[in-house]
Amino acid sequence: MEVILEDEREATEEIKMKTVFSCQSCGYQSPKWLGRCPDCNQWNTFVEEEYNPVSEKAKQRVSLYKDEPMLLKDIEIQQQVRLKTNIQELDRVLGGGIVPGSVILIGGDPGIGKSTISLQVSNHLSQQGQTVLYVSGEESVAQTKLRAKRLGAGMEKEGNLFIVNQTDLSYIIEYIKKINPSVVVIDSIQVIFEPTISSSPGSVSQVRECAGILTQLAKTTGNSIFIIGHVTKEGTLAGPRVLEHVVDTVLYFEGDRFSTYRILRAVKNRFGSTNEIGVFEMSSEGLKEVKNPSEIFLSERPQDVPGSVVTSILEGTRPLLVEIQALVSSASFGFARRRSQGFDFNRLSLLVAVLEKRLGLHLEAEDIFVNVVGGIDVKDPAADLAVCVAVVSAFRDRPVVKEAVFLGEVGLTGEVRSICQVGLRVNEAEKLGFRHCIIPRNNYKNLNSKKGAIEIIPVSTLSEVLDISLLKEAE
Repeated sequence: MEVILEDEREATEEIKMKTVFSCQSCGYQSPKWLGRCPDCNQWNTFVEEEYNPVSEKAKQRVSLYKDEPMLLKDIEIQQQVRLKTNIQELDRVLGGGIVPGSVILIGGDPGIGKSTISLQVSNHLSQQGQTVLYVSGEESVAQTKLRAKRLGAGMEKEGNLFIVNQTDLSYIIEYIKKINPSVVVIDSIQVIFEPTISSSPGSVSQVRECAGILTQLAKTTGNSIFIIGHVTKEGTLAGPRVLEHVVDTVLYFEGDRFSTYRILRAVKNRFGSTNEIGVFEMSSEGLKEVKNPSEIFLSERPQDVPGSVVTSILEGTRPLLVEIQALVSSASFGFARRRSQGFDFNRLSLLVAVLEKRLGLHLEAEDIFVNVVGGIDVKDPAADLAVCVAVVSAFRDRPVVKEAVFLGEVGLTGEVRSICQVGLRVNEAEKLGFRHCIIPRNNYKNLNSKKGAIEIIPVSTLSEVLDISLLKEAE
């Protein structure tokens, strides 16, 4: 009897050793359930998962990918030619194209266009003679074919695009070894599972292990891999943060899913700049490139309306003209509200305080709302001057001068400070037909070309700007 109880106790301990609680936010593991994760401080994120040691099959597979250490001086650098997707907006964001052996993670809200652009990229590359494997874990092959037919993809006889519906990572690796494609698309990482791990697909263990195996495969074989990832309700990529650290490039789709325009932004890029953005328009035929986003953002701008001001922001190497709108109205119940869409709220509060202190405007009893038209999220300090002018214009109910662009950073003493790349911004405004450009005086001194169809007006303080923008008659 004692022997039986001893065996039962050992079996129970063995079962307990196979259970672990994992945080679904950061991947922290604990032998018991915790209300709050001690690593990321998130509440109610621990989920019970079964833990199994690494199998012999997995060890053998990992051993195939290991490399011997080499001296840095003995490593030969080969010039790698990037694969062009023929989608200029995407190539710009990637830094010039797809680097062979790179892993690219694409995130965004549901229905925003992640699978659409992946299928379009696959089609363009296959037309160039590249072999592409599209792994669809959420759609059947027939459903993917219907979507491809709508996008006009895969209809050419010379195309070399393979489609497969598979969620088992071991089979996917076999397909990659058999076909040896130049580019692999995984749609999506949350439904792919590694059979040696007993946890369910989409869990922290599965996402982390699958992403690590795919990344190691890309580095050893030279195959470029696109990974599509879901996002949480907070807008971040689902799964552990280590997923973003493992891959080479992280791309985010921004914009309202009910709007026609999408912005593709690089959050991380080991082979290019993280300041570049791509602008697309969603249509029935897929995502179309927007060659001149400034013209699109200003196409519906009202004329002679108080609170409407145009500024130029810099996204990487591209200047964009955007419209900033402000609305100022009397506060109800004596409580003034401040709201901003597309502009930092704390920055808006600071600029309002500068207007009250340096210009003597009584805004303490006014509701102030600021909106950046087009869904652009402005981080450039060059938009400070435009926000100030828009607020004053709405407060005084007087429109600014026609066809004017306002550039400059505003300091706490009310001075207008210099900004970077002012020449690119002025040229963009001149191309779109603007006739006045208000810039900081220090930028005017260093401006190479001061002659042209656009009038450049240097200013030093906010008071000078308001005298020009609100009192000057439009020509």
